[in-house]
Amino acid sequence: MTVEAIGVLFQFIGGLGMFLYGMNAMADGLQKSAGSRMQQLLGVLTSNKLLGVLVGAGITAIIQSSSATTVMVVGFVNAGIINLTQAVGIIMGANIGTTVTSWIVSMSEWGEMMKPEFFAPVLVGIGAGVTMFAKDSKKKQIGEILIGFGLLFIGLDFMSSSIKPYRDAPIFAQAFSVLGRNPILGILTGAVVTAIIQSSSASVGILQTLALNGMVNWQSAIFITLGQNIGTCVTALLSSIGAHKTAKRAAAIHLMFNCIGAVIFGVLMFVVFLARPELASSTINSVEISVFHTVFNVTNTIILFPFASLLVKLSYVFVKEKKKGQDVSDVEEEMNRHLDSRILETPSFAIEHVENEVVRMGQTALMNLKIAGEALLEGSQFETDEVMKNEKIIDHMQEMLTDYLVKINNLSLNEDQHLLVKNLFYTVSDIERIGDHSQNLAELAENRINGQITFSQEAHDELQEIIQTAIASVEHAIKARELHDMVEVRQVVQSEEEVDNLEEDLRERHIERLSNNLCKAENGVIFLDAIGNLERVSDHALNIAGYVRDEM
Repeated sequence: MTVEAIGVLFQFIGGLGMFLYGMNAMADGLQKSAGSRMQQLLGVLTSNKLLGVLVGAGITAIIQSSSATTVMVVGFVNAGIINLTQAVGIIMGANIGTTVTSWIVSMSEWGEMMKPEFFAPVLVGIGAGVTMFAKDSKKKQIGEILIGFGLLFIGLDFMSSSIKPYRDAPIFAQAFSVLGRNPILGILTGAVVTAIIQSSSASVGILQTLALNGMVNWQSAIFITLGQNIGTCVTALLSSIGAHKTAKRAAAIHLMFNCIGAVIFGVLMFVVFLARPELASSTINSVEISVFHTVFNVTNTIILFPFASLLVKLSYVFVKEKKKGQDVSDVEEEMNRHLDSRILETPSFAIEHVENEVVRMGQTALMNLKIAGEALLEGSQFETDEVMKNEKIIDHMQEMLTDYLVKINNLSLNEDQHLLVKNLFYTVSDIERIGDHSQNLAELAENRINGQITFSQEAHDELQEIIQTAIASVEHAIKARELHDMVEVRQVVQSEEEVDNLEEDLRERHIERLSNNLCKAENGVIFLDAIGNLERVSDHALNIAGYVRDEM
C-alpha cells in the first residue's frame, strides 16, 4: 500500500471519527439543553399511540439515534414507566425521527451556501468561543451543539474528499452492481454495517457520502437502506438481554416493525426495478436517499399503526411468559427493574427515576423505624427479627442506588442536575444511617427481652412520645424529597427541634429517676441509648430536608 493510499485511508477514518463524534456532541448538547422538557414529553404519553409516535419522533430528532431511543424505551418498559402499548407508538415515531440526520447530511446538495466547507468551520469557531467564554450553562450547551454540528459536516467533507479520487474505480462499480442484483445481499450488508456501528443514522450518512460522489446506484441504495433499518434493531435486542419479559417484547416489536416494513418495501421496489431496469442502475444522490428513507419510515408507520395492538400480541408469541421465582425480596426485585442502565441514555429520566427509588428506600427505612420503635416499646422478638431482615434490604438498596448515582454523575449533566445528584448521594447515606439507628433500637429491644427488663409507665410514655416525634420528622423528610415541598421541609425543622428538646428533657428526668432509685441502672442504659439514637434519627431527617431546601 502506497503512502498516498495510507493517507487517504487515514483521512477517511479521521472523517468518520469526526462525523460520529460531531453527531454525538450535537446530540449531547441538545439533550442537556432539552433537560426537563424531554421529561415533560414522556409525561404527555397516555394510552394514545398517536401521541407516542409524536414523542418518539421528537426524542429521536433530538438525540439523533433511533437505536438510542429504542434502548431507552426498552429500559422504560423494563422499569415499568410505560407499558407495551405506549412503547409501540414511541418505536414507530423513533423510525421517523431518525430521518432528520439523513436530511442534515444531504444539506450539502441543497446549494453552494449549504456545503460543509462553506460554513462548518465558522460553526466550530463560534461554538468554541461560546463554550470557552460564556459563563451561563445554557449558552455553553448552545456552543456544544454548534461544535457538534460543525464537526459533523467537516467529517463528512473529509470522508467525501478521501473517496472522491476513487469514485471511478471499477471495484466500487462492481461491488454495488453485485449488491444491486441481489436484494437479500444488499439488505444484509446494510443490516451488518448498522449493527456494527450501532447507529442507522451514521450508516445512512456513510451511504450518502458515497452517493455524494456518484458511487451508488438506486437498487443498491434502496436495499442497503432497508437493511440499515433492520440493523438498528440489534442495539435494542442486545440491551434487552437479562431484562424483564416485557422489555424483551418491546425489543421484539421494534424488530418486527422494521422487518415487516423491509419486506413490504423490498418486494415493491424489486418489482419496480424489474419494470424499470434503467432506474435500478442509475446513480442516486444523497437527497434522494433522504427522500426514500423518510418515505419508507413514514409510510411503514402509516401502514402498521392500525395493527399496533396486533404487534403487541405477536410479541407475546415470541417472548412467552414464565413463572417468576421468589428468590429475591419484592423490594429488591422492583429496584433491580427500575434502576435500568438503558434509562441512562437520557439523564433527565434517569435522575427522575433514581429519585423515586431514593424515596422508596426512605419509605422502607421509615417502615423499619416504626417496627423498631414498636419492638422496643413492646419487647417483641418477632418485630426485632423483622427489623434485622429489613436492614439488610436497606443496605442493599444503598449499594444499588450509590452505584447507579455514580453512573448518572458521569453523564453530561447541567448544574441543576449535578446538584440534585449530589444531594441524592447524601440523602441515600442519611437514609442508610436512619436504618442503622433502627437496627440499634432493635438490638436494644433484644437486650430488653433477654434481660427481662420492663419500663415504668412514665418511661414507656416518654419513650413513646419521642419515638412518634422522630418518626414524624422522617415522614416529613421523605415527603419533602418526594414532593419538593417547602411546607414539609418546615415540618421537619419543627419536629427535629421537638426531638432535641425532648431528648434533653427526658435525659434529665431519667437521670433523676436513677438518682432516686426509681429505675434500675440496666433500664436506664437502654432508655438513654434509645433516646440518643432517636435524636440522631431526627438529625438525619433534617439533613434530608436541607438538601431539598437547597434545590429550591
